Amino acid sequence: MSDNLQWVEKTQLLDADAIRRALTRISHEILERLKGTDDLVLVGIKTRGIYLAQRLAQKIRDIEGIDVPVGSLDITLYRDDLIEKHAQPFISGAELPVSIMNKVVVLVDDVLYTGRTVRAALDALIDEGRPRLIQLAVLVDRGHRELPIRADYVGKNVPTARTEIVEVRLMESDQMDQVVIFEEVTK
Repeated sequence: MSDNLQWVEKTQLLDADAIRRALTRISHEILERLKGTDDLVLVGIKTRGIYLAQRLAQKIRDIEGIDVPVGSLDITLYRDDLIEKHAQPFISGAELPVSIMNKVVVLVDDVLYTGRTVRAALDALIDEGRPRLIQLAVLVDRGHRELPIRADYVGKNVPTARTEIVEVRLMESDQMDQVVIFEEVTK
């Protein structure tokens, strides 16, 4: 990266209310498509996907009165774009409160971009068991897929340039809720 380049905020895509509405809609879509919560497990991809999965679980609890198990995945060791990768990862990076065997797993992430994070999450998840069904929920789908992966539930579809960054900020980690696009500019 050149010293003459910097990142500046281009636009705010979602504010706190828009994020809340998107998660409420996704919760309803999950319940409608799956016809309830039977065998449902939400699994967030570290870091912000975990917070989004927890929020979805709370919304489902508010709607249905049922607690849905929430797990987490740290897919760092499964990334195919690491310079050095261990042949056999010694840490699974999964924290699942229940077995996922024959369950319906909804993977949750903040931004869907190339698809490589989701592919790594699928590898990590399959190492933990064989779900009956795996679906994907994302807050933002920005396009530019490099793998044949699509989200089943999307908060907002946003066409972006490859030179832009979509940053999700959540109260749990960033003390605010918003989604912002940054663009690269020359000084």
